[in-house]
Amino acid sequence: MIATRVGYTGGSTADPTYEDLGDHTEAVQLSFDPELVGYAELLTDFFAWHNACGRAYSRQYRSAIWVQDAEQRRIAEAAKNAVERREGRKVATAIEDAGRFHLAEDYHQKYWLRGHPEILADLVRYYPEREGFLGSTAVARVNGWLSGSTKQEEILRRLPSVGLSKRGEEALLSALRR
Repeated sequence: MIATRVGYTGGSTADPTYEDLGDHTEAVQLSFDPELVGYAELLTDFFAWHNACGRAYSRQYRSAIWVQDAEQRRIAEAAKNAVERREGRKVATAIEDAGRFHLAEDYHQKYWLRGHPEILADLVRYYPEREGFLGSTAVARVNGWLSGSTKQEEILRRLPSVGLSKRGEEALLSALRR
């Protein structure tokens, strides 16, 4: 199980919003079951999905990992060092202690899914409460599929597990063909 929530962290502003972010950084909070996926594996994916050596445009959009404890810090530092050795250059990703995570506004949650109202409505029927929706692995999975991050054969294999109606499945497959 992996669930994602979008928000702001790493700053001192009391109640940041997208319009008044203060000194926070936009972040994705992952909840995961370490029995199913390891922290090191998540970090391997994190470093593979973006240019960790690129300089930050601003504090709002910098690359960072917020760790929960000394063991996560050790694993994160090892992953960062491995990328530096492989790339032959310094990684700009910061590694910092996790602080308070401020949940972003609803319109920032599940960004790719929000562009497909029919699929979104289908999932909201299953997860009508905000926390259930945001914490759903199925919702996170569909959002990821719509971002283009998964091969079609994998989507077809997992499609029955996300609970979409037949009409929702058809809308998803149609969106993926575009």
